[in-house]
Amino acid sequence: MSAASQSHTERATIDEVVITVIMARVTDFFGFFVYAIASALVFPRVFFPTHDPVTGTLISFAIFSLAFLARPVASLTGRWVQAKIGRAAKVTLALMILGCATVAIGLLPGYEKIGWLAPVLLAVLRILQGLGLGGAWDGLTLQLQHVAPKHRKGLYAMVPQLGGPIGFFVAASLFFVLTDFLTDEEFIQWGWRFAFFAVMAVNVVSLFARLRLLNADLGVDPKVTTSAPLGALLHSQWRQVLLSTMVPLASYALFHMVTVFPLAYELLYGEQDISRILVIQLIGCALAIIAVMASGKLADMTNKRVVLVISTGLIVVLSFLIDTLNNEPAIFIVFGFVVLGLAYGQASAIVGNRFAPEYRYSGTAMATNLSWITGAAFAPLIGLGLTVAFGLWASALYLISGVVVTFFALYQLNRLKAAQAGCGGGSGFV
Repeated sequence: MSAASQSHTERATIDEVVITVIMARVTDFFGFFVYAIASALVFPRVFFPTHDPVTGTLISFAIFSLAFLARPVASLTGRWVQAKIGRAAKVTLALMILGCATVAIGLLPGYEKIGWLAPVLLAVLRILQGLGLGGAWDGLTLQLQHVAPKHRKGLYAMVPQLGGPIGFFVAASLFFVLTDFLTDEEFIQWGWRFAFFAVMAVNVVSLFARLRLLNADLGVDPKVTTSAPLGALLHSQWRQVLLSTMVPLASYALFHMVTVFPLAYELLYGEQDISRILVIQLIGCALAIIAVMASGKLADMTNKRVVLVISTGLIVVLSFLIDTLNNEPAIFIVFGFVVLGLAYGQASAIVGNRFAPEYRYSGTAMATNLSWITGAAFAPLIGLGLTVAFGLWASALYLISGVVVTFFALYQLNRLKAAQAGCGGGSGFV
């Protein structure tokens, strides 16, 4: 085979990985945000009508967090399943669980029909969603990092992160159509359910794309996609797991503070129409997509650490604008999405490289799940709870606390990198 032919094959392989990773992450986040938006706009009225709106929303957000708590359980169980039936079969099974649970939520009767059983079943199905999503960890992002050209690592590192804002854009667009073209009664009675049925359809398409890539030979070291013994991982890589969990915490918390939180706050305390808030979020989300792509370019021009430090610092600036939600919500929401794109674009890009190759697959999965629990799972609940108890300024402090944790983790990573460099080792963490 000629050199030109080999180069063409390599480019096609990278393109296939990029397309599949984007498809997989977009469908994951689309389903994720369909539930998230419904937890603010729909579930308090459908499943908790006996409570006042604030209490009902807080309970809804508590159930929202259950999926994140279930993800590590699914990852641990998935290690055993993958050893028995293989990675492709494990991903298929996990996505089937996720899809069935999502459709079941769309079919679930409300409190008025089956009473207390409705919220109980909602919680159970939410846990099943978490088990499905956690078990669907496929390692495609690690494969992408290994096939990416060395001089464009930052650009390729942001590719999986595009799934977040694109997934939210699709979900918010769907809810905008439903809320704008249906009456409030139609939307609450049956309109919202169509969003959950749409999730199942896109998951099927994503599954076939994933399976094609999972079964392909990409020339990646098998160690990178092989589960490591849990005991050995925690014994030799515990520091990497801990710091990898802490680095993206600020951006993960911000994710829900500019997506789910404004919807709940406006519905409970604001005077603006929800359709208008969704339009503002769509505008901000479009800018976030551009910001994610810009983060990759900036990371290649400087380094990931610089992008993380600057973008995380901007979260502090954003925190001082949270009071604009009362009168001009576009200021906080749009600027928040831009900051989110920069921060989230590289927040988890350096996770995999912190682990030794034989621990990379399992270490990245564990750190990612723990990051979503500590940074994102309870963000809507804590943000709204603090706002109800003390006011919006308390939610701003919550965002700043995430910034402190991220800066601390970056500082510790630099110390660890310097120590390893002094010993003649190191893998270039940041």
